[in-house]
Amino acid sequence: MERNLKNVLVISFGFLLLFTAYGGLQSLQSSLHSEEGLGVASLSVLYAALILSSMFLPPILIKKLGCKWTIAGSMCCYIAFSLGNFYASWYTLIPTSVILGLGGAPLWSAKCTYLTIAGNSYAEKAGKNGKDIINQYFGVFFLIFQSSGIWGNLISSLIFSQASNKVEISEENLACCGAYDCMTDTTNTTGSAEISNSLIYTLLGIYTASGVLAVLLIVIFLDQIKSDQAETEKEILETPSFWSTFLATFQHLKDKRQCLLIPLTMYSGFEQGFLSGDYTKTYVTCALGIHYVGYVMICFSAVNSLCSLLFGRISEFTGRKLLFALATVANTACVIALLLWKPHPKQLAVFFVFPALWGLSDAIWQTQTNGLYGILFEKHKEAAFANYRLWESLGFVIAYAYSTKLQVYIKLYILLSVLVLSMVTYGAVEYLEAKSSPETPTATKKENVGALTQETHM
Repeated sequence: MERNLKNVLVISFGFLLLFTAYGGLQSLQSSLHSEEGLGVASLSVLYAALILSSMFLPPILIKKLGCKWTIAGSMCCYIAFSLGNFYASWYTLIPTSVILGLGGAPLWSAKCTYLTIAGNSYAEKAGKNGKDIINQYFGVFFLIFQSSGIWGNLISSLIFSQASNKVEISEENLACCGAYDCMTDTTNTTGSAEISNSLIYTLLGIYTASGVLAVLLIVIFLDQIKSDQAETEKEILETPSFWSTFLATFQHLKDKRQCLLIPLTMYSGFEQGFLSGDYTKTYVTCALGIHYVGYVMICFSAVNSLCSLLFGRISEFTGRKLLFALATVANTACVIALLLWKPHPKQLAVFFVFPALWGLSDAIWQTQTNGLYGILFEKHKEAAFANYRLWESLGFVIAYAYSTKLQVYIKLYILLSVLVLSMVTYGAVEYLEAKSSPETPTATKKENVGALTQETHM
C-alpha cells in the first residue's frame, strides 16, 4: 500500500474511533445530566472554548509539535471529556468540556494540514494534480469518518436497551413532554430513570477505550512528516501568518455580504443544538426512554450523510436557491409540527420522521452554506471560513446556554424567527451578487466543501 494512503487511512480510522465516542456522548448529555442543566451547560462551555481555540491555538501547536503530535495530544482532550462523565458534576464536566473545546480546533487543523501535505507529496511523485489528490484523500477520510455518528449512537442504544427495570411512562409524565414541557427538575428524567449506573459506566468505559485506541493508532502507525516536507508544513502555517489571519477574521466583517450571512451561519448552530440538546431530551427521552436516543440520532446521521452526498452532486443542476428553499420549508414544517405534536410512545414512527427531515435540512445548510462562502469569498477563504466557524460555534453556545432557561415552545419560536431572518438576509446577499455580477460563479468553484463542512462539527 502506498505510504501516504496508509497515513490517510490511519487518520481516518483514528477519527472514526474518537468521534464514535464523542458523538454518542454529545447526543446523551442533555438526557444523562439533566439536573440543573449540567449536560447542556457543558456543551455550551465546550463550544465557547472552541471559539477561543480556533482563534489562537492551531498554528502555535502545529508549529511547535508538528501535525502528528498535535493530533495525538488533541485526541487526549476528548478522552478527558469521556472521563469527566464518569463522575459528572460542575467540578468535573465543565473543566473537561473546556479542555475538549481547546483541543478541537488544533485537532481539525492538524488533520487538514497533514492530508494536504500528504496529497501534495504524492501528487509531486506521481506527476498528478495536487488538488485532485487532496480531494481524493478528503473523500476517503469523510467516507470513513461520517459513519462515526452511527456507531456511537448504536452502541449507546444497545447498551441502554439492556436495562432490566424498565418502567412504563405514565400519562401524567407524558403531559410534560413536548413543546410545553413542565420545566421542573424532574421533568424529562423519567425516561432515563431506569438506567442503572453500571450500564452508564459500561458505556463510558467503551467510549473511553475507543478514544484511547484512537490515540494509540495515531502514535504507533501515523508517520511523522519527513524533513523534506517540513518546509511545506511551515508554508501552510505561516502563509498567511497567524496574526494576519486573526486580524483578517474581524476585518472581513467590513464586507457587507459577510455581515448579512451571520444569521444564516448562526442558524446552523441553533438548529443542530436544538436537535441534540432539546429534541433528544424533551421528546425522545421523555416519552420513549433514553435507550431510543441513539436510534433516533442514527436516523439523523444516516439521512444527513446520504443527503450531503446527493445535494453536493445535484446542486450544480438545481442551484443553491432551490436547495435553500427546500431546507427552509422542511425546517419550518418540522418546527410547526413540533409545536403542535404531543409525543406518545404509540406514535413510534413519528419520532424518527423529525430527525430524518432535520438531517435532510442540515445537509443543505452545511454543504450549501460552505459552498456559498467558498464562492463569495474566493480571494479571502481563510478569513471567511474563520468567520464561519466563529458564528456557527456562537450559535451552538447560545442554543445550549438558554436550553434550561426556556420552555421548548419558546425555543421553537426563536428557531423559526432566526430561520426567517436568515432567509431574508440570504436573499439580500443573492440580490447584491446578482446586482454586482450578472453571471453567478458556478458550483465548480467549491473545493473541499465536505472537509470544510465537517471542521465545524468538532
